[in-house]
Amino acid sequence: MAQSATTPATTISARKAAAEPGLLTDYATLFKLRVTVMVVITAGAGFYLGSLASGISPFHAGLLQALAGIAIVTCGSSALNQAMERRTDALMRRTSNRPMAAGRISLFHGLLVGFAAIFLGSLYLAHVTNPLTGTLTLITAVGYVGIYTPLKRITVVNTFIGAFPGALPPLIGWTAARGLIEWPAIALFAILFVWQFPHFMAIGWMHRDDYAAAGIRLTPTQPDQDFAARSTVIQSLFYAVLMVPVSLWPTWLGVTGYFYEAVAAVLSLGYLWYTIRFARITRDPAAPESRTYARDLLKASVIYLPLLMAAMMLDAKGRLLF
Repeated sequence: MAQSATTPATTISARKAAAEPGLLTDYATLFKLRVTVMVVITAGAGFYLGSLASGISPFHAGLLQALAGIAIVTCGSSALNQAMERRTDALMRRTSNRPMAAGRISLFHGLLVGFAAIFLGSLYLAHVTNPLTGTLTLITAVGYVGIYTPLKRITVVNTFIGAFPGALPPLIGWTAARGLIEWPAIALFAILFVWQFPHFMAIGWMHRDDYAAAGIRLTPTQPDQDFAARSTVIQSLFYAVLMVPVSLWPTWLGVTGYFYEAVAAVLSLGYLWYTIRFARITRDPAAPESRTYARDLLKASVIYLPLLMAAMMLDAKGRLLF
């Protein structure tokens, strides 16, 4: 029986090629689908509440059209973000296998897809919803890619500035339904704006070594570890405390009823509790347990936001859906 002529080197190369992600998987990473899903959820909540404020059912073709346009622009923003950060991503363990950092998608390819998605998605939104929504979505993309992304290597203030485009999706969802920026839309913006800080401080603390190695400026990556821990905790606690009244704002505006108010209070106090627990990182910033506290806060933040939005939609205008 003839033996295989395959050499060990050939076998290793074949296994490596087989292990590399396919184009669809690379696109899923390029477009940060998990982030896009979160954007769509929050924008959908804004559209839902805005439609009810207009006295119409939110479940019509306009909902899918608006969310599709928002998702397309979000995907394009993620692609341009990775194009700008491809060298930085290559320096970090958690991002080194991203398609542009690893060279599986070329710079031209990424730029073409990113610019096309942002431009066409914004035009599509302006056409199927209204010019205000298309413009706000374009501003969000420009703020995220053109301002926040380059600032990440310059100043720790980038987190605060990046929170503005990060908080716009629910407001954009509202304008897609109503065509106006109104106080309830600003309340939705405020909720997402404040929510981001404990969430991102937890991520920054978990991966601070990676970020520092790549030259990304964050509060948790400051050289003095004790100072970094104290600063991270102070910011997280400030916004977690602020989250309690901000989360109740929709009820005070008459957008939701007392059911949502009760759920929001419980969820926000729970978010605050996990943030207080996260404050233990100041005891020994280098201890392995500090990452556990950060990971638990991150999990709490990811659970908190969808539950809050769901309660808001269930109790919109004080009319429970069950």
